[in-house]
Amino acid sequence: MGIKKHKPTTPSLRWTQTADFAELTTDTPYKPLLRPMKRTGGRNAYGRITVRHQGGGHKRLYRLIDFKRDRLDEWAKVLTVEYDPNRSSRIMLVEYPDSQKRYCIAPLEIKVGDLIISSCKAEIEIKPGNCLSLRHIPVGVSIHNIELAKGKGAQVVRSAGSSASITAKEGTMAHVRLPSGEVRLVHLDCRATIGQVSNIEHETLTIGKAGRKRWLGIRPTVRGLAMNPVDHPHGGGEGKSGQGNPHPVTPWGKPTKGYKTRKPNKYSDKFIVKKRR
Repeated sequence: MGIKKHKPTTPSLRWTQTADFAELTTDTPYKPLLRPMKRTGGRNAYGRITVRHQGGGHKRLYRLIDFKRDRLDEWAKVLTVEYDPNRSSRIMLVEYPDSQKRYCIAPLEIKVGDLIISSCKAEIEIKPGNCLSLRHIPVGVSIHNIELAKGKGAQVVRSAGSSASITAKEGTMAHVRLPSGEVRLVHLDCRATIGQVSNIEHETLTIGKAGRKRWLGIRPTVRGLAMNPVDHPHGGGEGKSGQGNPHPVTPWGKPTKGYKTRKPNKYSDKFIVKKRR
């Protein structure tokens, strides 16, 4: 993947940086794996806005992604590398020997024609796209699509450019260092995919203009400071006044901008060896 810069023919294009999509091999998705997506616009069943800044955007179809990789010891051939509007990473369409096709998260450097496999055996080659149990993955190898519960499917490390690694194995648990810096205990029977998630330049993209945010379904955000006192705790005042509040808060008075919202006794605390930085 590469980054495409534009000639500054308009003020917005001067700073816009978009993907060149050079790694994609088709622009037509596989229809049997598409599903309709109902959009809420941030509104609940009563039509009231419960999530601000949502609405509009381009219509999307959901791609059914195989996060479980439950067809064990069967080689699958990569047919295409595609764009997915519902996630930051690229996806790949793979075909099994019985002609069944599935979508998977595409790892970095995957190519059309490559063969990948999901297995619980130790003799499987350590290469991008192969899915193995943590007990058979060497310490220090980059992994993604990690299960947190055996057989549930990948839940973490799925976004563009992200990867984790095993730092140690102790008893029945592996110490996995996540992209956030957190070290977490994961059972050795949980599975993960080898390699780094594709589209690593995603973080360098520049939206460039407000219109592209609207295409993504994101509506404008108004600063609390610019509101009236009835609308926000930071509102009101004459001229360019400060927020007045010693601690920045949400429209409903809850502390924000760095305030920790994690429950003090969450069930998963026992699995966290080192907290994220």
